[in-house]
Amino acid sequence: MQCNEDDARVKFYTCSCFCTDNIFLEEYKLHVRFISEQQFRTDYQAILATLGCSTDIHFKELLKKIETEVERRRQLGVNSFGRAVRIKEVYKPLHKEVYFLQESYLAPEFLQIVNYCRSDEASEEGLLGFVHPLAAKRVYRFPVFSKKFCKELIEELEHFEQSEAPKGRPNTMNNYGVLLNELGFDEGFITPLRENYLQPVTALLYPDCGGRYLDSHKAFVVKYAMNEDLDLSYHYDNAEVTLNVSLGKEFTEGNLYFGDMRQVPLSDTECVEVEHHVAEGLLHRGQQMHGALRISSGQRWNLIVWMRASCERNKLCPMCGRPPRLVEGEGFADGFTSDSQSSVSQNTSCVLN
Repeated sequence: MQCNEDDARVKFYTCSCFCTDNIFLEEYKLHVRFISEQQFRTDYQAILATLGCSTDIHFKELLKKIETEVERRRQLGVNSFGRAVRIKEVYKPLHKEVYFLQESYLAPEFLQIVNYCRSDEASEEGLLGFVHPLAAKRVYRFPVFSKKFCKELIEELEHFEQSEAPKGRPNTMNNYGVLLNELGFDEGFITPLRENYLQPVTALLYPDCGGRYLDSHKAFVVKYAMNEDLDLSYHYDNAEVTLNVSLGKEFTEGNLYFGDMRQVPLSDTECVEVEHHVAEGLLHRGQQMHGALRISSGQRWNLIVWMRASCERNKLCPMCGRPPRLVEGEGFADGFTSDSQSSVSQNTSCVLN
């Protein structure tokens, strides 16, 4: 299968499972699939009863929440595009310069890593002398940004948070944070970061996960704070490779924990806890299970980049485990590509952005 090496001319799609699969029920810490009420009752009513959803009233209230979430997903592409247009019209950035990647924003150690990866003698074994392999399998830590840049980026995001501009949720599990494509970071910052700096690294560390051919991404910042999101349940990402950079601010606790790949039963998994280091990134496989423990004070901001390789996900959708049923989307959509327009549904508008 061919991989896309020039994503500027490629149209990207999402999988229709976004409107049916991996619906997260926060109060029960459960991901579910919803096709119809009958299917949902058959598949989940018994287990939900053991988790506290024990009356018909509770169950019907839950159904309403799920139906609302499904409709939100169906309209997400249109709504996200509308927010991006409106943000561009009304929002005045505090630090205009942070929207465009400069090497001065990057840690000298990271530039050294990238330069090694670009060299003729680069190898995975040699790269392991520059990055810090952690106890969690194939999870690596290394400096990414300068602390000065992290501070300025948080200031920009807080300025946006306090503005009247419209805002969307980072994803279905995080309620607080910023979708960076809507704010205008993709073209000038995230895309060159992925193409010019991260891909040389992922090509050596994750060749089996499409690390040589990362042709799209979804980038967002999540925020954890008291009286807001405190933690993040065990999950896997809609990505081939994920970069998670701690931006700050001051916080206590809130470590990440990593398990095995999603195909491995939880009963056979031993989780490993990993600390955040401000301005440093954690690189891991997107399908590796992980979560975030509760913070106990302060605020924690993290930049997340879900990097995607169409040549991998075109085989099987990483979220539903089936051949993707393609749906037109905006921008990078969910990173799927197709040579046949006839396989694309023209009647569905659900997009994961």
